[in-house]
This record gives sequence, C-alpha cells and structure tokens, in this order.
Amino acid sequence: MKVQAIIEAKINTQIDVEYLNVENESMRHAVPPNSETHFKVIVSSSQFIGMPLLARHRLINAILAEQLAGPIHALALHTYTPEQWSQKNNIAPISSDCLGGGK
Repeated sequence: MKVQAIIEAKINTQIDVEYLNVENESMRHAVPPNSETHFKVIVSSSQFIGMPLLARHRLINAILAEQLAGPIHALALHTYTPEQWSQKNNIAPISSDCLGGGK
C-alpha cells in the first residue's frame, strides 16, 4: 500500500473527518522520483473544536507515528475545525518549494 493511502486510511479511521486532503509533495524536494517522503495533510474535524493547534498536531502525529518513524521525512499539517475551514473558503496555504539542504 502506498504511504499516501496509509495516511488517508489511518486518519479517516481514527478521527471523525469532515474534510481530508493528503498531498504527496515529495516531487518538490531533493528526493528520487516517485518518492513518498514529504506530505501535506489538510484535515477538518469537529473533534478539533476547543482543541489547541498543538494538541491537534500531536493527535495526527500519534496516529501516524509508525510512518513518521519510517518513510515520512516531512509532514505539513493544516488542521481546522469545520467553522475554521469554512472561514478559509476551503483553501489551505500553498507550500513553498524546497530550497535544498542547508539553504
């Protein structure tokens, strides 16, 4: 199973997701073609209501602990309550391009 599919399955089964988008951003980094090492996760859930941002990120990191210890090198998390996601017009920040090691 591809890493992206594992991320999607784990998040979908462990929290009440209203919106989930997992983007493989590996091609924007200095990694071999077809890598699955850099991901952007956008998730909206009512479970995030009243939860500080750090707690949301810790929850997602705990869900993906096995992948973070292995194939995932970088994980950009954008976590929203349904109201916050709606206020953003369902648009998450655009990721910047990789500058290369040490730049």
